[in-house]
Amino acid sequence: MAHIYHALGLNMHQPPGNLLSLHNSDERWESRQILWCYDRPTRMLEGYEDVARLHMSLSGTLLKQFEDPAIRETFHDVVDIQDILERFRRSPIEFTGTGLYHPVYPLIPPADWDAQTSWWIGLGRHLLGRDWFQGFWPPEMGFCMEMVPMLKRHGYRYVVVDSWYIKPKRQMRWEELRYRPYIARYGGAEIIVVPRDRELSDAQLSGLDPGWFQHEVYQRTKHCDFPALVTTWTDGDNGGWFRTVHTGSGFWGYFYQEILNRYRAGTLGFRPVHITEYLNMHPPVEEVEVHRGAWNTGHHWGGDFTQWTGSLLQKKGLEELHRASDYYQRAKHAFDERHQGAGNPEEIRHMITAAYDHILVAETSCNFYWGSHWVHRSFDGIEKAYRLLDTAMSLLPS
Repeated sequence: MAHIYHALGLNMHQPPGNLLSLHNSDERWESRQILWCYDRPTRMLEGYEDVARLHMSLSGTLLKQFEDPAIRETFHDVVDIQDILERFRRSPIEFTGTGLYHPVYPLIPPADWDAQTSWWIGLGRHLLGRDWFQGFWPPEMGFCMEMVPMLKRHGYRYVVVDSWYIKPKRQMRWEELRYRPYIARYGGAEIIVVPRDRELSDAQLSGLDPGWFQHEVYQRTKHCDFPALVTTWTDGDNGGWFRTVHTGSGFWGYFYQEILNRYRAGTLGFRPVHITEYLNMHPPVEEVEVHRGAWNTGHHWGGDFTQWTGSLLQKKGLEELHRASDYYQRAKHAFDERHQGAGNPEEIRHMITAAYDHILVAETSCNFYWGSHWVHRSFDGIEKAYRLLDTAMSLLPS
């Protein structure tokens, strides 16, 4: 049997303003549990630096809350957020980039992809202390081939995709579709796609026994005649499995550290690895395509984005986002052409920029995740953008 590697990732995300909202509600205890989820990873890696290989994606909306002085002051008796960030900067964690406001990329206007991507990179470099993020974690695992040139343009080497959507150019075995990175090409650009094992990731999310996982990895990879990369990636701050204060019975103590202990003892059967390390050893050469889709949610399989588009209000919200983004592009173009004759061009520029920020925030996936319940948040942001853009356009010379 070929060598088997395991890449483990955790996605950390909070909707805009959610930590303060929970704190000011009856769910104050929940906000504390969530914050401990961010404080815990580097502490649980202590003493395991030689064998621990962990990936993390932190959404831009979460990082912005980390940066907010009001958040730091409100929760100073729960966690030291500055200390969390400093430990992140010193840690061996492989951080992956993502979208600033956690949008489902295939559902938002492609004209906004660059801003969502590049603005996160700037924030990530500032707070996480990395010059280069080699991997990209698509929010909600929403991916389409049209994203490849954009990701390549921003310096990404690989992107994690759902294993169900790998579209081979030849007949492939079951294990090849899940445990082998490939090259995806679109529009003259290429990027490495790393399949995430959907079923094992589901198990990781809800609680799993290390012995069961060890056996399952063996059974799934026993016919691999290539160096297999088993990638599991889930939310790392949702559910009692991650939020429990009794770490010995949760993800970190019961599962993760036990896996590392077995690897040290030589009884695990596979090796923890960073994706970049694996790619350096085994660069992919075969090309595939990837079907458009997102990860599975509680009730939907992800391929049709029903979780975010299933209701009439969700559809209307996404349609309005596209119209608002198009209006911003027109206003920006008009400003570039006519601002010299305006009375206060810097004020107009600020209005247009602020409007765009409202549009990007309105694209947050959480606004559409909960059926029709949160779509009003997107409409609220769009209305603010429209008011600013209308005012800016009225101040420009005809």
